[in-house]
Amino acid sequence: MNPLISAAELKDRLGEVRVLDARWQLGRDDGREQYLAGHIPGAVFVDVEHELSRHGEPSEGRHPLPDDAALAEAARRWGISDGVPVVVYDDHRMLSASRAWWALRRADLDDVRVLDGGWPAWQAAGGEIATGEVEASEGDIVLGSPGSTGTIDTAGAAAWPQTGILLDARAGERYRGETEPLDPIPGHIPGARNLPIARMLTEDGRFRPASEIAAAFDEAGADGSMPIAAYCGSGITAAQLALAGELAGRDVTVYPGSWSAWSNTPGLPVATGEE
Repeated sequence: MNPLISAAELKDRLGEVRVLDARWQLGRDDGREQYLAGHIPGAVFVDVEHELSRHGEPSEGRHPLPDDAALAEAARRWGISDGVPVVVYDDHRMLSASRAWWALRRADLDDVRVLDGGWPAWQAAGGEIATGEVEASEGDIVLGSPGSTGTIDTAGAAAWPQTGILLDARAGERYRGETEPLDPIPGHIPGARNLPIARMLTEDGRFRPASEIAAAFDEAGADGSMPIAAYCGSGITAAQLALAGELAGRDVTVYPGSWSAWSNTPGLPVATGEE
């Protein structure tokens, strides 16, 4: 199944799907307020910080994954029911929507898709806009319990470059250690290769064609001949790279702790520059 849905298709299927609004941006806490001011009709708000993440120790990173049971409870609270397709969107280049997609796919929800282009694409397509809170009826979905499936921890990330390709999805200047606005140490995991998420997206915040995404993976050495894993700052952008991999036919394991976990774990090596 294509993990993306266009605004035009969503308009035609709006009454058939459960829509989730996952608006979130790093450094802002007004996602719910933006949702209340205008959202896709029927959309239920998803709190990225508290429903798609949990509080953890610094060595777990800024956005540790929620427990399996907590995610399942949240999914029912969002009104997800068995057999009903799910569409997730946000208003910032599909970043947090990709986290929701990845988390739900790991938990065996097969029919979940991301709105390509998100809220701006919906507005550009002339989609109807609703305001206020949507309180969905309790869903009956029974999610799987993936545990660590599809993920690696810090020890796994350290070992990964020995047998696979480890991709760093952050901007080049953060990968090279030229700047680090969020975490205590600049640089990257030794052996990791840089594949900035911006290369996956068009200027208007949609995914590029699958052939272009595949070419970018190939250029980074992630042609699928070796296992691929990805990390970023705190595990959210890495989930978007996993979605890009899905489009390109590449299976991508995610390091949820990412650089925020690595840089907060004493004694780990750090690389800078292009190597």
